Amino acid sequence: MKVAITVPTVDPRTAGDTFAALEAAGYDTGFSFEAKHDPFLPLALAATRTERLRLGTAVAIGFARSPMTLANIGYDLQLLSGGRMVLGLGPQIRPHIENRFSQPWSRPAARMREMVLAIRAIWAAWEGEAPLAFDGEFYRHTLMTPAFDPGPNPFGPPAVFLGGFGPRMIGVAGEVADGLIVHPFNTRRSLVERVRPALDAGLAAAGRPSEACELLWVVNVVTWSNEAERTVAIRSIKGQFSFYGSTPAYAPVLDLHGYGDLHRELNRLSKLGRWDDMADLFPDDLVEELAVVGERREIAARLVERTAGVTDSIGLVNSRNPDPSHFADIVAHLREQAS
Repeated sequence: MKVAITVPTVDPRTAGDTFAALEAAGYDTGFSFEAKHDPFLPLALAATRTERLRLGTAVAIGFARSPMTLANIGYDLQLLSGGRMVLGLGPQIRPHIENRFSQPWSRPAARMREMVLAIRAIWAAWEGEAPLAFDGEFYRHTLMTPAFDPGPNPFGPPAVFLGGFGPRMIGVAGEVADGLIVHPFNTRRSLVERVRPALDAGLAAAGRPSEACELLWVVNVVTWSNEAERTVAIRSIKGQFSFYGSTPAYAPVLDLHGYGDLHRELNRLSKLGRWDDMADLFPDDLVEELAVVGERREIAARLVERTAGVTDSIGLVNSRNPDPSHFADIVAHLREQAS
């Protein structure tokens, strides 16, 4: 099993230490996250402090940038890391793109598909495979003079992963990406019944085999060592899930499990700012469907059971109650089970 983790940047100056600790803990991949800080700068530091850890963004906001800027930073980080870079992109929602980033928004699935194709066209030009002549509906890249051409990367271009929740964006990942980062607001059932068919449809449309696109399932982990930690962990994940559940884009997972009415009530309360009330409404059995829950010694076995037959690539996350040791003991237990 390949194990990843996403770590938000609290202080960019500590990024080197953080990613070095992830490598020491036995992770295969360490991802940065775009929130309060730039997602790429930490990876430049991480590249100098790690040797085998795959590095990536999960995710950088694609529509906040142009394909050329993304191609450039992805190419440079591939070089710095010695071929370990994953350019993970996501679309964000319209208000953020238009009002926070002041960038255009339209038809996100089609735009993301073209963005990835444009990035690959730029890389192909730098690799000497074809002149730069990309002329699409959303992006146009036709000028590349020697002064701005870095030439072939000795490690080749980086992998491109997409984060997606809806079937169209998941299908785009199947068509053009090297991996799909599955949103953590998913259950085993929703992954089997919603995510996998959409990914397979995209792969089939592009004539690609299933192994062409890695399915990386980001799994919520809720664990504790004592009763006080248990109370905090359960409360924090209910707050996170109630926030997700209030968002119309994530309602299909609740509908699948017969909780459509819960979404409507959470959405109503969110508009009133009643966040604590929302967490109180979130049922325990739905927490168990959306997260791997238990004492620390139980988590590894439950992760294996949850993902068996679906994917061998997982990410561990608990964004509202992050584990100070980065789940190092759980990663060790996973390695013991594999051996």
